[in-house]
Amino acid sequence: MDSVRLIDQWPVENAVTAVVNSGGDVLAQHGDTRRGFPLASVTKPLTAYAALIAIEEGVVELDTPAGPEGSTIRHLLSHTSGLAFDAHKVVAPPGTRRLYSNTGFEQLADALTEHSGIPFAEYQSEALFKPLGMVSTTLDGSPASGGTSSVDDLIAFVTELQDPKLLAPETLREATSVVFPGLNGVIPGFGHQKPNDWGLGFELRDHKSPHWTGANSSPRTFGHFGQSGTFLWVDPVAGLACVALTNRAFGPWAAEVWPPFTDAVLAEFAK
Repeated sequence: MDSVRLIDQWPVENAVTAVVNSGGDVLAQHGDTRRGFPLASVTKPLTAYAALIAIEEGVVELDTPAGPEGSTIRHLLSHTSGLAFDAHKVVAPPGTRRLYSNTGFEQLADALTEHSGIPFAEYQSEALFKPLGMVSTTLDGSPASGGTSSVDDLIAFVTELQDPKLLAPETLREATSVVFPGLNGVIPGFGHQKPNDWGLGFELRDHKSPHWTGANSSPRTFGHFGQSGTFLWVDPVAGLACVALTNRAFGPWAAEVWPPFTDAVLAEFAK
């Protein structure tokens, strides 16, 4: 358990983490795993997963028009709609740039509400949270950043990401593969990436540098981090997933401690 104890050295008042293998076994955990934390952008994978369920249920298709003119559900999920970061303003034609956009996820949820006839937060709860037993997870604000959850609940989510029951495996494989390859862009806090590969709601490790996962994370690693000092990643090659929630906003401290923490987890637990 030495790697998980590294979290005691993080410059935060409260931090909780867990490591889960591909069989859903919790290999290590630290802190009060029942405590709720604001997720910030770790909300996005939860929103994306609900959207993927809606696609499988026939509510929408990836190529259903949504967002600005010429944009689709696929564009919104992969941050290629051309929408600005935090404003309902188009700054590029769809499919031409990887522009990380909170607004895109808000318009994604609006489209799902329109096509399903069910408010997005209600749809997400019924389609995702309740089936996985995520009893402390709520969406009380933006579908891009307004979620709250606990490590216990996110253990259930990363278990699903490693062995999907709510989605067909091929749907999850598509969501964690590059969509619109070759596009450059910025990862907030880690600078410009060439290319800035992304899946359908999931950020992809590939060969990016610098990055918030470890130097030894496989290129197939996918996940997300949030400005509230939160992250989750899944490394299919290592057969591991890790969740960390904290009460300190993302900053240089996180960029300094997260990668070596991830490498220590991989060194201790990777198959």
